[in-house]
Amino acid sequence: MAETDLLVRSETSDAKARTLPSNIEAEAAFLGALLIDNRVLEELRTPIRAEHFFEPLHQRIFDRIIKLVDRNATASPVTLKPYFEADEALAALGGTSYLAQLTADGHGLLAASELAAQIYDLALLRELVSVGRGLVEGALDTSEDVAPMEKIAQAEADLFRVAEGATTGSDASSFKDAALTAIKLAEAAMNSGGGLSGKTTGLSSIDRKTAGLHDSDLIILAGRPGMGKTSLATNIAFNCAEEHLNWQRDGGEFNYGAPVAFFSLEMSADQLATRILAEQAEISSESLRSGKLSRDEFQKLSYASQRLAELPLYIDDTPALTIGGLRTRARRLKRRHDIGLIVVDYLQLLQGSGRANDNRVNEISEISRGLKTLAKELAVPVIALSQLSRAVEQREDKRPMLSDLRESGSIEQDADMVWFIFRADYYHLLIKPDTPDGSSATDVVEKYRSWEEKYDELRSKATLIVAKQRHGSTGNVPLHFQSEITKFTSPNVKDYSDWGYE
Repeated sequence: MAETDLLVRSETSDAKARTLPSNIEAEAAFLGALLIDNRVLEELRTPIRAEHFFEPLHQRIFDRIIKLVDRNATASPVTLKPYFEADEALAALGGTSYLAQLTADGHGLLAASELAAQIYDLALLRELVSVGRGLVEGALDTSEDVAPMEKIAQAEADLFRVAEGATTGSDASSFKDAALTAIKLAEAAMNSGGGLSGKTTGLSSIDRKTAGLHDSDLIILAGRPGMGKTSLATNIAFNCAEEHLNWQRDGGEFNYGAPVAFFSLEMSADQLATRILAEQAEISSESLRSGKLSRDEFQKLSYASQRLAELPLYIDDTPALTIGGLRTRARRLKRRHDIGLIVVDYLQLLQGSGRANDNRVNEISEISRGLKTLAKELAVPVIALSQLSRAVEQREDKRPMLSDLRESGSIEQDADMVWFIFRADYYHLLIKPDTPDGSSATDVVEKYRSWEEKYDELRSKATLIVAKQRHGSTGNVPLHFQSEITKFTSPNVKDYSDWGYE
């Protein structure tokens, strides 16, 4: 025991004796290069910021240089002098003459990019040290809860931020940066010709209503069983991934697609792949599973499989996934494949951390908040499928409402958009009268004919009800549904008002 204590004390002592990774001389040389020639900033590829400097004084000097350059003013020892005359740290180094000393040795100009890269790399190493210390402290602290998986998930999130070059915490964006981003989105929408500023769903009627799927948004896609939630989700996932593939092949200023991560908690990866293959080959899933294919259908299947082979669509069918586990896997996919859209099928099959399992509503609230946090953390849209309560079936009007969200908790509050998929033909089929024969009475025949005419009117029509849209209007979006191949498309109609309704 004594030897163990001595070893721990020895390691602690060594850690304290070590200094954080830094190179003050490299920082000074780089600042000198900037003060000699402000154009060095324009040639930098390293995303260096003031907080990447180890010396606080150097942070302030770099920050002032950036502000002067942004105003198209010259940053030099002379122009910096008024801002640092009262700086105590600078006074300890000899006052404003230190600014001139930075430019005395012009060697920094010969390797400004290398110096910036080293400053940046050392800053990331310091962040890594901070993450490591936090991990050790968290692992040693068992005063409140022993939850190793949560600590592992948090450590991976911190490491992801370091890998992305982020500092601990999130800096506030200036209005200038936010406005430039907004203008770029507006430009993308203008150039798309269809008002599309986010990722495409591949369905023009939805894109027109929502302007696409926007980064950091949580979209809830809900519906009763049989409405086609998974089918619509797979259609959107395929369309978005295919658009990205086409952009890689053809180029273009704006990319309206993205690699997609599909978390399938209900279906296995091969089942989901079979469904997508059937949708794109336009062959019924039943024929595909049974092998009852004609030669033409097999050729279609072969062509569709070739298209899908290069598709940036990644399926994770891990069962009983927790929200923490999903976020961990999503970060890995973001790091490895730069995914730009996440689909979760479906929300109620996710599990919480375990602390709220005694209350299902609280657990669902934790899951919905976790999905929204994931969308913001990775800056991607997240589509989460959700079940609806049976209250829909008890009403004469079967159109879903926000209050129908099953175990809603904070789903409605956390979501940026809530979509309901509704097919009137599904419910009309449930009240199908008996098929008349030659001996049927006239009223029976008439009743069946009336039902059949209405069914023909409703068949293949679906409606996406946009019940909530934080950045736009709500309303109904018409869709065409091919039930044989479970595929949604956009109909060529102008009047959306009564699509699929009584």
